[in-house]
Amino acid sequence: MTIISELLAAASAAALAQAAPQAAPQTEAAQSAPVADAASTADANNPDGGQDIIVTGTRATGRSRLDSVAPVDVLSGASLQRQGTTELATALATVAPSINFPRPSANDATDAIRPATLRGLSPDQTLVLINGIRGHTSANLNTNGTVGRGSAAVDLNTIPTVALDRIEVLRDGASAQYGSDAIAGVVNLRLREARSGGGAQVNYGFYDTQVDTARGSRHVTGEHTVTASAWQGIDFGSDGFVTISGEYLKRQPTNRADFDPRVTPTRVTGRYGDPEVEQFTGFVNAGTSLTDNLKLYAFGGYQDRDTRGAAFPRIRADNASAATITQLTLAGYPNGFLPIINTKSKDINSAIGLRGTVSDFDVDLSLSYGRNTVDFRTLNSANYAYGSSTPRNFYDGAVAYDQYVAGLDVTRKFDVFQSLNVAFGIEGRREGYKITPGERASYDYPAGATDAVAGSAPGAQGFGGFAPRNATKRNRRSGSVYLDLEAQLTDALLIGLAGRAEDYSDFGSTANGKFSARYDVAPWFALRGTISTGFRAPSLQQQYFTQVASVVTNGVPILTGTVPSTDPVGVALGGRPLQAEKSTNISLGTVIRAGGFDLTVDAYSIRIRNQIGLSENIPGTFSTQVANLLNSTDQRFSAARFFINGLASTTKGIDAVAHYRWRTESAGAFDFTLAGNINKIDVTRVPTSTATLNPAPTLFARSRILTLEQGTPGEKITGTIDWSLDKLGALARVTYYGDVNQPGTLASGTADVHTGQHAITDFELRYSAPKGAQIGLGVSNLFDVYPDRQIAANNSTGVLGFPYYSPFGFNGRYLYARVGINW
Repeated sequence: MTIISELLAAASAAALAQAAPQAAPQTEAAQSAPVADAASTADANNPDGGQDIIVTGTRATGRSRLDSVAPVDVLSGASLQRQGTTELATALATVAPSINFPRPSANDATDAIRPATLRGLSPDQTLVLINGIRGHTSANLNTNGTVGRGSAAVDLNTIPTVALDRIEVLRDGASAQYGSDAIAGVVNLRLREARSGGGAQVNYGFYDTQVDTARGSRHVTGEHTVTASAWQGIDFGSDGFVTISGEYLKRQPTNRADFDPRVTPTRVTGRYGDPEVEQFTGFVNAGTSLTDNLKLYAFGGYQDRDTRGAAFPRIRADNASAATITQLTLAGYPNGFLPIINTKSKDINSAIGLRGTVSDFDVDLSLSYGRNTVDFRTLNSANYAYGSSTPRNFYDGAVAYDQYVAGLDVTRKFDVFQSLNVAFGIEGRREGYKITPGERASYDYPAGATDAVAGSAPGAQGFGGFAPRNATKRNRRSGSVYLDLEAQLTDALLIGLAGRAEDYSDFGSTANGKFSARYDVAPWFALRGTISTGFRAPSLQQQYFTQVASVVTNGVPILTGTVPSTDPVGVALGGRPLQAEKSTNISLGTVIRAGGFDLTVDAYSIRIRNQIGLSENIPGTFSTQVANLLNSTDQRFSAARFFINGLASTTKGIDAVAHYRWRTESAGAFDFTLAGNINKIDVTRVPTSTATLNPAPTLFARSRILTLEQGTPGEKITGTIDWSLDKLGALARVTYYGDVNQPGTLASGTADVHTGQHAITDFELRYSAPKGAQIGLGVSNLFDVYPDRQIAANNSTGVLGFPYYSPFGFNGRYLYARVGINW
C-alpha cells in the first residue's frame, strides 16, 4: 500500500510540474491518432496517448477516454497480441490492473471455462458486450471452490485476439445504461473492421521452469502451445467490408502437482495445471451502406473447444484397504488410474442490425443470438458399482444456454445549453437453459447383477453424469426501457443522467438510475464522479442447475448434490426463490494531462446487497434429519448445497493509470505506463438460515466469506516500457500482485494457503513491418516466479502443489516466438 501511494504521489507531482507550460486543449480529441498506431501500443490502457474516441459509458459521439465522466480503459488489439499468450482473458488481465484471471485446476469444467473478475467482484457482475451488443454467458456453472464460485459468466476466451480491433473497459457501475450484470463495470469487445489487408501468424511457446514443491523439486521443459491465426479484409461496393478472422490453438497440459506421500517410492501421481486444449475459432464482421442514411451490419462467430483436465487420481496407496484394492482390480486398474474430465464446448455469437437517420434521430435496430453448449465426458475412469463390467469412458450429459436480444436505440443531439445528447431505447431478451442426462453408467447402479464390492458408490469416478432427475429445460423473458441524457452545460461542466426499468418473467421488476458529472477546472485538470444503483438478475443456471458430483472436501471426494433452491431438499435446508442482487456505486476521480503525460485516479465504493451465493456443502453427518433428507432422494448423495440470497458486501478501492509518451528523433519512441489497483472487500452480512430443520445448518461459513474478501489481490501494479524505432521494438513489463488467501475451513486458519506477494516480469523483442514480416521473441515470467507453495500438511494427496487462487497462475517461465506476415 505504501509503495503504491508513493508511486501515485510521484506521478501526480510530475503532472503538476509540467501542467502550466504544457497545457493541452480539450479540442485535442478531434486530432486523435488511430488506435493501432505502431509506435504507441506500449500499454493497452493508453495505445495512443489517451485521446481514444470511446463508445462505452457514453452515447454521445466523439468523446475521448480522457474527456469521459467515468474511467474507461482502451486496450488495442495490437497490445493484446504482444504477449506470450493468445488467450484473450489472460492477455486482458496482464495489461489491466483491475482485471484478474486465476487459472484453477482440478475443478471440473471450471478448468476449461475460466471466469475473470473486475475489481474483485463476482465474474457474473461484469457485463460483456460485443460491438456494443450484450454477449451471452457460458452454460457452465462454477460450483467448486474457486474464485467466482457460483457464477455463470461470459467466457472471454471464445473471442480470439486476432478478431479484435480494441477493447473498452468501463470501470463503473452501469446497470442504468446497459442493464443487468453491470455492477462492477462493462467490457466492450470491438471487432476488427477492414476493407483490405490481412495477416497471418504462428505463435509457439513452451515452459522451461524449476518446480519446487513442498516434497521435492524437478525441472520441466516442454508442455508446448501452438496457435495459428489469420485475418483478411474484403471490400465491396462503395464502403462495404467483410473482415474474416480465424484461429487454431493446440495446448499440451501442464503439471505442477507435488509428490504423493501415499505411495512408495514417492512420485507424482496427479496432474495439476492447465488442461489440454484443442480449439478452433472463426469470426466474421461485416457492414455496408444500403442507402445514403441507412447501413446494414452483422457479425458472427463460432468456436469448438475440446478440453481435457484431470480429476484427483484414484491410486493404490501403500495402506489401501482390501475393498479399494478389489475395486481397482475389478475395474481393470490394479495400480490405480487418473480420471480425465473432457468438456466439449461449442459457442455461437451472432448479430445483425440496421443503423441510420430518421428525422434527425440516429436509430439503431439490432437482433442478436448467442448459444453455448458444453458436453461432458469422463475418460479413463470407472463406475465401481459396475464391478468388472464397468465402462472406461462415459458420456455424462450436457448443459446448454442460449439468448436472443432485440434492441432499438435512438439518439439525437440538441442545441440546448452548449449541447444536449438524448438517447432512449427498448430491449427484449429471451433466455433458455437446458440440462441433458448422460448415459446410465455415468451416474447410476447397473440394471442387473454385479460383482462390485458391497457399498460401492455409483457414477463415473472423477465426474459423475447428469441423471434423468437432473433433466431441466427452462426459459424466461425480460423487457426494458431506458433514457440517457448527457448535457454540456458550460465549457467546464458536463452532466449525465440515466434511468432504466426492467421486467423479468421469473422474479419481477427493477428500476435503476445514474447521475454523473465532470468539471474541467483547467484544460489540464478535471474532476469527475458518478453515483448509481445497479442490479444483477439471478441466472437461469443458478436457479435450475442440479447435479451430483464428487467434491473434494479436506482432501476427500464426497458425493455432493447441487439442488435448486426451490427443490424440496433445498427448501428443507433453507432455500427460497432467488431474487435480484442490488448495488449502489459511487466514484470520484481526477484527470490530469500535460503534453505527453496523462494521469487518471479514480476512487470507488460499491455496496452490494441481497447478493447470491452457493451455500456450504451440508453433509448428512450434520444431523439425523439431514441424513434422512439426503437418503430420501433417488440419487442418495452424501451432502447437499443450493443458491441463496442474503449476502451483503462493500468494495472500496482506487484505480490509477499514469502514462507518458516520449518521442525522439534518433532513439525512437518510448511509452511509459504505471497502472495500479488497490481493492478491499468486506462481507458485511451473511444469510440467516430459514431451514425447517432443527438444528439449522450454517449456510455461509468462513471459507466462503474469506474467498470473497481475500480471494483476489488487494493490490496489483503494472509498469510497462515500450520502445519502437522504425520496424524494431521492445517491451518490458513488471506486474506486482498482492497476497491472496485460498482459505480453508478451519477457524484457526491453519488450512489457509497464501500466494504471497510476487512480481512477474515479461520481456519481448520484435520486428514489425507495416506490410511484411512480423517477428517476436519473448519470455513471460522471466525469473520463473511461483506463488507460495502448498505446505505438505495441507496436501495429503500431493495433488495441489500450489494454490489455484493464484492471480498469475502457477506454471513458471514461458518462452515463445511469434512469426507472421502482414499484407
